This record gives sequence, structure tokens and C-alpha cells, in this order.
Amino acid sequence: MTATVAPEPQSPLPAWNDPRLGTEARVDALLGEMTLREKIAQLFGVWVGASDEGAEVAPHQHDMEETVDLDALLPDGLGQLTRPFGTVPVDPAVGALSLLRTQRRIAAANRFGIPAVAHEECLAGFAAWGATAYPVPLSWGATFHPALIREMAAAIGRDMRAVGVHQGLAPVLDVVRDARWGRVEETIGEDPYLVGTLATAYVQGLESAGVVATLKHFAGYSASRAGRNLAPVGMGRRELADVILPPFEMAVRESGVRSVMHAYTDTDGIPSAADAELLTGLLRDTWGFTGTVVADYFGIAFLKTLHGVAGTFGEAAAAALAAGVDVELPTVKTFGAPLLDAVRKGEVPQDLVDRAVRRVLTQKLELGLLDPDWSPVPAALEGADTTADPETLRGTIDLDAAANRALAARVAEQAVVLLRNDGTLPLDPAAPRRIALIGPNADNPTAVLGCYSFPVHVGGQHPDVPLGIDLPTLRDALLTAFPAADLVTAPGCGVDDPDTSGIAEAVALARGADLVIAALGDRAGLFGRGTSGEGCDAESLALPGVQQTLLDALLDTGTPVVTTLLSGRPYALGRATAESAAILQAFFPGEAGTAAVASVLSGRTNPSGRLPVSVPRHRGAQPSTYLAARLGQSSEVSSIDPTPAFGFGHGLTYTTFAWTDLAVDNDTAPTDGAFTLALTVRNTGERPGTELVQLYLHDPVASVVQPVQRLIGYHRLELAPGESSRLQVTVPADLASFTGRDGTRRVEPGALELRLSASSTDPRLTAAVTLTGPVRAPDHTRHLHAAFAPRPTEATA
Repeated sequence: MTATVAPEPQSPLPAWNDPRLGTEARVDALLGEMTLREKIAQLFGVWVGASDEGAEVAPHQHDMEETVDLDALLPDGLGQLTRPFGTVPVDPAVGALSLLRTQRRIAAANRFGIPAVAHEECLAGFAAWGATAYPVPLSWGATFHPALIREMAAAIGRDMRAVGVHQGLAPVLDVVRDARWGRVEETIGEDPYLVGTLATAYVQGLESAGVVATLKHFAGYSASRAGRNLAPVGMGRRELADVILPPFEMAVRESGVRSVMHAYTDTDGIPSAADAELLTGLLRDTWGFTGTVVADYFGIAFLKTLHGVAGTFGEAAAAALAAGVDVELPTVKTFGAPLLDAVRKGEVPQDLVDRAVRRVLTQKLELGLLDPDWSPVPAALEGADTTADPETLRGTIDLDAAANRALAARVAEQAVVLLRNDGTLPLDPAAPRRIALIGPNADNPTAVLGCYSFPVHVGGQHPDVPLGIDLPTLRDALLTAFPAADLVTAPGCGVDDPDTSGIAEAVALARGADLVIAALGDRAGLFGRGTSGEGCDAESLALPGVQQTLLDALLDTGTPVVTTLLSGRPYALGRATAESAAILQAFFPGEAGTAAVASVLSGRTNPSGRLPVSVPRHRGAQPSTYLAARLGQSSEVSSIDPTPAFGFGHGLTYTTFAWTDLAVDNDTAPTDGAFTLALTVRNTGERPGTELVQLYLHDPVASVVQPVQRLIGYHRLELAPGESSRLQVTVPADLASFTGRDGTRRVEPGALELRLSASSTDPRLTAAVTLTGPVRAPDHTRHLHAAFAPRPTEATA
């Protein structure tokens, strides 16, 4: 007798809401029910609260803004909500409740109950009023500490997710090619390997909290001519392949990233937003990316208004959609009525719409937004009365908790770079002395913030609103760190104004002091409202305004000067490079930044930061980067010397280290093999400290011109006085690969040097090795990292 199997009960849920079905089946079912208007509605966002009053926070914002009729849009659904917390100052609890109610409205208005994805900026912390302001990405680079950056990103993500945000528009993976570019502060540095490793760590942290990370700007934005924002890019395909793209490739392969943002710029005449070879051929077909590609703000419309490759907004939408852009941000301009009309006229295949909608719906499903138990109530409001007056919840959500502040302090402390020290530092906190704190950043609370921190990015347009977080000035921090000191302060000059009338007072204070701390640098802003930040490009790398005049006058007093920079880019310091008693560089180190600087000055923190960008010796020697070929370096046939004052990777500590006993297990390896070597690093000083072992590759003869050297690995070692570590390094031959004349990647046989260095200008041990065998063509599955591991000594093996 054959047993009968009872059929499974029919689900009362629509297929797209049924968690028992697979992702593809659920998305297919929903697509099959949606009208064209409903599909297209999933492909754009709206920016509620943005207006043409006040200053712009996005390029050409005022040109692009139009009144959006939500009542007319919402019955078809909505793809994204733009910056519900980052548009105007709003108490976190009030903002969370407002977002909750907006999501309920969106879901209730469309036939399928689909909410929107809410996105925010998170480049230096969650860009919301009252949220922790962490150091900017250039400071992440200075830490050379992926695990720390992963931890920071996870904390940022938890705060965002707790109030209902789904997607963060970070990190920036642009590699610095010209430090005059205003957005240098947003980058991680001038080396693609450093950028890739830290950006990958950031993505892993953000994604671990359930927030969709967004790689940007894909690709080439930072290589704009003359360092001008949104200027054309003229690089060749090898620079693109070997410098610009590797960080994105690493993040796509290793981080679990779920979104990518196209760049504003065009490269050799092809705008990124309309580049199918980049957004589909490379990103998806080769690298295997399966997430969403989102537009940089207004970037699709720019195909018509700025690039001139589209005659109408409908043509711009068609070009972007065909290239692989899935979502228009920040608000509907081209993917609304213009795209709808183009599809209805047969100018755009509906298959392209379906392709993009499938990606958007898949991501919404992964976020739980299509589940039957989806609730708009975020974790931070669980248990609260969401029907109450929002004002009753004010102050109930803390986005700057003690744990956040402690983490921000750790990142800031590890990001401070000691460039020079004649023995003046560290300063004894208990010693009585008169300190003259001079400079425009001496007593300015926002001097530690980058242009994407909320108090600068948005708060500056609302001067009557409190900052929302505690921002002690450098003066405050020094008063705390040096209680026995007599501290006198004067600005001397402004950050960028030409007025020199305050220098005389500053000089008088300096002459009567035992020590001068010169607090110089930048003021972050947007589109010319600062000296660093988006749209705040520099003509040269001279200190802004008359700060160099002030610094030279302080040096002339004969009082020892500790030059301290709170800035978003490196600057040439003129004679101060050699004449300062010490030089500290802090790249917009966030809300705990002044305390971190004071901690390094006092010796409570032994500096461990290293330069993620070279510091120029001459203000006009740009563009320059340590990743230069021989012809890009100093020569007798040019009067411009690009040799840096302090090279990439440079940074001093308050202790000393000895590097010894280099051993090369195999000095030859096939082009598909690996080298193994080992060295010993010992702390020979009297303080605990951190040494950074940097591994550079020098390829003396190649079929195309190569940089003289490039970073292929690094490893932090924290050692107590007298402690040593025997370190083994395994170097795959793939790390010697580069893009050849035919545009494909290759590993060539021949002699190489593996340089174990304290910086790009300080090699300590060099291993001469040779690759043997045929030329090999590795693909996108190649090895990306050298492996560092402790090697047991003979006595303990």
C-alpha cells in the first residue's frame, strides 16, 4: 500500500512575502505583479526637507531641486529616502519617530506594502545631529590599523541601524593623486593597497551591523586634472587598472559590500555614470558584484547638464540605466517621468528596468523589508509610545555614548603622526612652564572636524542650533593635560584671511614663553566655504592665508616651536620643516582629536600614526605621489623637485627599534609561486611603542614603466621595552603583477627587490629575489595580500 503525502498547506501570504520561498522566487513573483510605474518608483529616492534656502551640500543642488508631490508619488511606491537625519538638525529620537511614521505612510500607500531604503552619509561617523564625530578617513589611513577601523565602522553602523537607517554612503576608495584636491580629507591615502585594506575593513564593520555600505566614487574621481573637483580625468588605462581600481576590487572580493556609487567625472571622455564597460563589464561580469549601483547625487542628470552626452533627461536616464546604474539619488529627476516616457516610446527596453528593479527588490528582501513581520519601529524606539507627541521622546536616544567617545579617542590617538622631534617631546605634564598656544586653530571647537561631519556639513547652516556634541578646543585639552603650565593664547591670524595685524601680539607672547605650540591648518567646508572639503580645492600646498607668515615669525623668536596641524591635507611648511622643535600632524581627528594631540604631546600616548600621504617640501610640486616612476622623481633636467619633506609611511615614536636578521628562505620562485622571508624587530628604547613594518616591491626592469616602489603589505607590531618579535612574511608572486601593454595583468620573470621599510623613504632590510618561468596572466582571483605571521625562534620551535 502506498502512503499518501498530504500537500503542504497553501500559504495565506503573497509569494513575495513568504519567507519559505527563495529570494529569486519571491522577487520574480513581485515583479510579475508590478506595473511599469510601480517598477520605476523603486529606482529613485526623494529628498524630503531639502530646499534652495541656505548653502548647498551637493553640487548644483539648487539647480536640480524641484518640489516633489509625495501624495502623487507614493501610491506607486518609493525606492529610497534621502538623509532623514542628515538634512537639518533633528533630535535623534524625534528623527527616528518621524522616519518610522514616514515608512508607515510609504508602505501603506503602495499595493505591496514595500517601505523605502533610508540612506545617510557616514564618512566620519553617522552624519546626524548629536552623533559621534569620528576622525576622517585620512586619519583612518594614518592608523594603518584595519581591525580598529572595522570596530569603528561597526559602532557607526549600529547607531544608524538602531534609528532605522539601512544604507551608508561610505567609504571613499579614491586614491589621492593630487593633494590640492579638496576631498583629500575624505580619502584614506595615496596608496591603493592601504586604501583597499582599510576601506575593506570599514565595509566589513558597517555591513556587520546590517547596514549596506556603499563604495565610492567608482572610478577615477580623485585623478581630476589640476586637483579640481569634478574636473575631467585624463589618465591612461594602466593608471586606472593599477592605481585606481585595486581598492574597489579588493572591497568587492573581500568585504561583502552591497552597493557601489558611480563617480561624477568622465575619464577620457566617458562619464562613469554612462560607462557600461566599468559598471557592468568589470564590476559585475568580471568581479561578480551582485548588489546595487547608485548614482552620486544628481549624477545621472549631469550626463545632460555637465557632460553633454545626453540631449534630454530621458536620454540621460537611458544611458545610465543601460550602463548599470540602478538607483537615482538623491531625488527623482531622470528616473521618474523621463524614464517612464522613454520606455513607453520604446526608446528604453523594459528589460533594463526589470534588471535594475530586480536588484533593488533583492536588496530590500535581504534587509527584511518584504518579510511579513517587517516593522518600521527601529531598535532604539522599541517599547516607546510611537503615537505620542515626538517632543516627549526628545533626548531619549544617545548617538554619542561613552563607548563611542572612547572608540573615537582610540582612533584619534593612533592617527596622530609625529613628523619631527628634536627631543623636545614628550613634555612633562607636571613641569611648570609657560606655553604660548598660537594660531587660528588654537581655540576653535570645529577645527577637528571634516566637511562631512554633521556640525560642519549641515550644522554650519544653522548657527543658532547647538553643536550637539562636546568639542573641546586644543586650548581646553592642553589646560587639562598640563595643569602645571601657564597657558597663554592668541590666534595670530585667521585660517585663510590676509589680515596680519594679530601677528605682533602672537610674537610678543611667544617671546615671553618657554615653548610655542603653533595650532595651524584648515577650516573644513563645502564648495569654497572652507579651505578643505568638497569643492575646496587649493591652488598650491602652501598653508592657507598668512599662516606661513605667522609660523615664520614664531620661529624668528627663538622660542622652541611645536608645529601642530589640524588639517584635511598635507601642507608644505617652508623653513619650519627643519626649524620646528617638533611637528605633529592630525588629519581632522574628530571630537576626541584635541585630547589625542595633547596626549601625544604629554607622552601619555606614544605616537604610532604614519603618513597616508606624503608631506611636500615645496608648495608647488604637485601633482606628486610616492608612486612615481623614475621620470616622476627629482632630476637634473627639471627645476621642480617633487621630493617630499616627509614620505608616505613616515612617522616617529618616543622609542627606537632595531630591524635585524633578515633571512630569505627562497630567493627564487616561479611566477605562480611565493617568497618567504623573516626578520626580527626589537624595541631598543625605554618606552613601549608601535613599529609598522612596511613591505615595498621594487621592479627594476619591466615591460611597461613601473613606480620605483609600491606598498604590497604592512604589519603593526606593539612591543614593550626590550621585547622583540621574529616575523615571517610570505609574498605571493601575484603581488608583482601589473597591467601590460595589451591591457591584461601579467607577472613577468626577472629580478625584484622586497624592501622591508619604516617608510617609503626609510628602507631597513632588502631581499633580492628572482621570479622564474614564463610570463603568467593572473585574473581577478589572484592573491592580493602578503601574509605576516610570528615565526618561532630556533629555541622555541
